[in-house]
Order: sequence, then C-alpha cells, then structure tokens
Amino acid sequence: MPSSVTPCDIPSSYPSSWDPAPGGRPRRLQVGDAALEAAWRRGWADRPTLDPDALVHKATDRTACPADEDTNGWRARLSILCDDLEHAATLTPLGRTIAHGQLVAALSNRFRAHALWRRNPEIAEQPFRAPVIVVGQMRSGTTRMQRLLACDPRLTSTRFYESWNPLPTKPGRTALDDRKLRGWLGLFSARLLNPAFDAIHPTSWNTVDEEIGLQSVSIFGSAFEAQWRVPAYRTAVEDNNGREVYAEFRRLLQTLAWLRGERGERPWILKVPQFSQDLPALLHAFPDASLICVSRDTAQVIASSASLVRNQMSIQSARVDPAWIGREWTRKVALRQARTAVARQRCDAPQIDVAFEDMERDWRGEMARVYRMLGLPLPAEVLTRMAAYMATSQPDRRPRHVYHHDDFGLPAKTNATGEGLLAAA
Repeated sequence: MPSSVTPCDIPSSYPSSWDPAPGGRPRRLQVGDAALEAAWRRGWADRPTLDPDALVHKATDRTACPADEDTNGWRARLSILCDDLEHAATLTPLGRTIAHGQLVAALSNRFRAHALWRRNPEIAEQPFRAPVIVVGQMRSGTTRMQRLLACDPRLTSTRFYESWNPLPTKPGRTALDDRKLRGWLGLFSARLLNPAFDAIHPTSWNTVDEEIGLQSVSIFGSAFEAQWRVPAYRTAVEDNNGREVYAEFRRLLQTLAWLRGERGERPWILKVPQFSQDLPALLHAFPDASLICVSRDTAQVIASSASLVRNQMSIQSARVDPAWIGREWTRKVALRQARTAVARQRCDAPQIDVAFEDMERDWRGEMARVYRMLGLPLPAEVLTRMAAYMATSQPDRRPRHVYHHDDFGLPAKTNATGEGLLAAA
C-alpha cells in the first residue's frame, strides 16, 4: 500500500514538532531525507531503483511468480511512469524510497494474482452480482455514501487491507491472512509520515474503503497522479479506453470474493473517484450495475482536491507548485465532469443523483431515495447503523481538514474548514 495515502494540510492545532520547516517541508522529513542520502552515499544501503525492468525483476524474485503478459498495457504505463518519476517528479530520497516500494508492491500483487488465476481458473466464474457503483469526483462525498451503504449487511464491499493487499503471500485460501497485518502496517506508516492523515480520509485497516489499490495492480488510475507530478503517465491513463484494465479489475474483485468464500448473493458497493473518468469501460465490465452519482460544488471539489494533492506531493517531492496543482485539478475535474455526463446519457443503468449539500441537510431522506432506486427496503435496523456511523463522523469527532482556494491560484471563494461531515471524502 502507499506509504503516504492522502496526506492533508497540517493544522496549527498539531504539535509544533510536526510543523512544516521553512520551504514547506516538515523537519522530520528533511531529517529522513538526509539519513537516506547518507546511507546510500556510504554504501550502507542501495539507492532504490526506478528502472522498470529492475522493478519487475525484484517483484518476480519476491513472489517467485513470473511476470504476466502485457495484456492491458501495464508495461508501457510502468515505463512512462518511471520516466516521469526520474525526470518530472523531483522526488526526495524519501519520495524515491516510497515510489520504489509502491511499485514493487503493485507488481508483486499483479504477479501473484495472475499466478493464482492460472492455478484456479474457476475464479473467472465466481458470481459477482450487480454492483452498486458510487460515481463522483474526489472530495465530493463518495466515501460517506459508500460507508453508509456498507451499514447494510445485505450489501458487501472492499476493506482497506484488501484494496492494497488483494493477494496473500501464500497461494490461495489460507488460515493465516497476512494481508491484514500488511494493511495495518501500511496504514501505521502512512500516519507516521503524515500525522494529519485522518483529517482528510478517516479509515482503518479493516474499514470499508475504495478499490484504488486494485487499479494500481494494473499500473493505472490516479493514485499515482495524486502523489507525484507525472504528466506523461497522466496522459497515458486519460487516453486509455480502460476496457482491458477494468476487465482485470473485475477479475480482482472476483478474486476477493473467492478468497472470502462469497456465494455472489450480495451486491458489492464499489467506489473510486477514477470511475468518473472511465465510466464507459466500467459499465462494460459491469453491465448490470446501478449508479449513485454524487456531486458537490465544483469550486469546493477543486480546492479540496488540490489541498489533498499538494500535501501528498509535499511528503515526497522537493519542489511542489501549488499554482500548477490548482490548474491541473481544475482541468482534471472538468474532464471527469464531461466524461461522466456523456457516459450517463448513453447508458441504460439505473441511476440517481445525490448532492453533497442535500446529504448535509437530510441524509436520511437522501438515503431513502437511493434505496428506492435500488429497489430495496430500508429497515429501521440499517438506519440505526447509518446513524451511528454519521454520529462518529461529526466535525467535533475528527481533526479538521483546512484548505484555502487562494493557495492554489483558484478564483476567490469562501475559505473552507472542516468540510461539514468529515466522512465526506
């Protein structure tokens, strides 16, 4: 899993030991960078490689599984990404170490998955009942919607540890599931690097979470874009029609269900902001899906997204340009809005619109509308579970996510703190 998942602004309420040093980079990270550089210079440790062939070789050695054929373009995307990391991302020593670790982990997951599929071809027939797909921009309330739906035991969903560690290190179903330990350790590392982690994306190793880690198995999706400045990789992903990637994405979800021993009776709740960019390919993979389309004021989405990306990048990059981030995510949000609108007009999937502001005003009423679209009753016991989740998500129960539009050269807008219900990631 990534070692710096969704870092956020460091509010003044945090201890002074975590305050950014001059230039915007926290002192503890500068110390870590210096220690790594010294270790490499003195030969105490090898400088982590970002050569794509070397990364593949390391992952095959780690897993004892061969690299699979390049059926969906993952090798080309890996080469483009590595070139961007070397020449555009201005990685610090810590950033280089994190990037190396993430890519080896993603490739290891990939090679284990393909080896498992060769040994167990029946996984391709694993039932996967019509999923409920939450579609929306990053920072628009998609996490809140997913977790409210996950309060219903008639539905199922991906856990954090499954997203970033879809395959156990031992082949097949095993009594000891090391994925849970790896998920816990990864999240612990993320919080250690970024103590304000929970302000922007409250989660735990066993909590319902998005499937962004599964996309990384294909060296695809915006998890990498949100950490590093990688323009050529971004273009390669945006120009890809995504069909082969989402076919693999479906197989990975079938694998999670197979590992659990699911019988395919419960619809799966899916949520990744990237879906808003790739909706036609997603619906091709899941033609029986229902869509819950979540929206929020565009200016707020852009500013909150830019804040997330800036802080993600500041953990790993020597130079971070907030104005560029503001321009890039203004463009990215507009692209996703346009693609989602066209795809929704052309599809026959059952769908409903849910506005962030309406959820803030009357979440019970909005969830009742969602359940009517899904054709499901909304029992009192499920509403009770939802209310309990919402109670834990109130602003006074979480650190605040603070961001300012003018930090990113964005149009003047009321500065935001807290983002209402903080589960609305």
